[in-house]
Amino acid sequence: MPVAARSWKFESSPGHHRPLAIWRRTKGSWLTYTIHTTPTEIQVHRGDIPAGLDFGDSVAVDTETQGLNLQRDRLCVVQLSAGDGVCHLVQMAVDDYAAPNLKALMTNPDVTKIFHFARFDVAIMKRWLGITITPVFCTKIASKLVRTYTDRHGLKDVTRELIGIELSKAQQSSDWAAPTLSEAQQAYAASDVLNLHAIRDRLQAMLEREGRMALAQSCFDFLDTRAELDLTGWPDSDIFSHT
Repeated sequence: MPVAARSWKFESSPGHHRPLAIWRRTKGSWLTYTIHTTPTEIQVHRGDIPAGLDFGDSVAVDTETQGLNLQRDRLCVVQLSAGDGVCHLVQMAVDDYAAPNLKALMTNPDVTKIFHFARFDVAIMKRWLGITITPVFCTKIASKLVRTYTDRHGLKDVTRELIGIELSKAQQSSDWAAPTLSEAQQAYAASDVLNLHAIRDRLQAMLEREGRMALAQSCFDFLDTRAELDLTGWPDSDIFSHT
C-alpha cells in the first residue's frame, strides 16, 4: 500500500526554535548532540513509514492510543525520531496494521529503540502489530534506577531536569483515532520523542557512573516478558512476591 505523507515545518522566530548543542563522548571522541525546543519538521504517514527511511543505530519511539487498557484500546499513532529534530508520526487505520516497514524497524537487532515507559509501548505494539521489539532502552526504568533522589520519573520531570526543556501535556487526553491530527496533536506527539536520544545519553552516563548499567540492561531485556504478562492476565500481580 502506498504511504501517503504530509509534512510541515516550524518557522524560525525569536524564542521559538533554539537548538542547544551538547557534547556526547563516544569511543574516545566527542560528538555534538543537539537539544531541540521544538521539532524542525513533522512528517505524518498513513499506515506505515516509507521504505528506506534511515534512523541510524537508535530511534526514539512513542505511541498514542485510545486509552490505557491494553485489551480494549487500540494503537492509533506511532511517533519516531532519529534525534535530529525531524519527527515521523504514523497513523494506524482501524482495519490495517500490516505496516511492514515499521515492523522491520522495530525488530531490527541493530537499531536500539528508545522509549519512556517502554512497558506500555512494547505491550501495545506487541498486541496490535504482533512483534517483539528489541533491543530497547527505557528512560523511565533508567531514571528509577539512577535518579533515586526523587520519585518524579515522568517524562515531563525527567526532561525538565536533564535537558532543561518544559514539555506541554495539554493534548495528553485527546482523540488519537481522529482521521486528521490537529497541529496541536502533532506537536504534542512529536515532543515526546524529540529529545529522547539526549535524555538516554544523560541517563546512561549516570548509570555507568553508579555502576548500574548492567542492571538496567537486564531490566530492558525483561521488557518483552513483562509485556507478555501484562497482555495475558498478570498486569497488576508481582509473581515474584511471596503472597
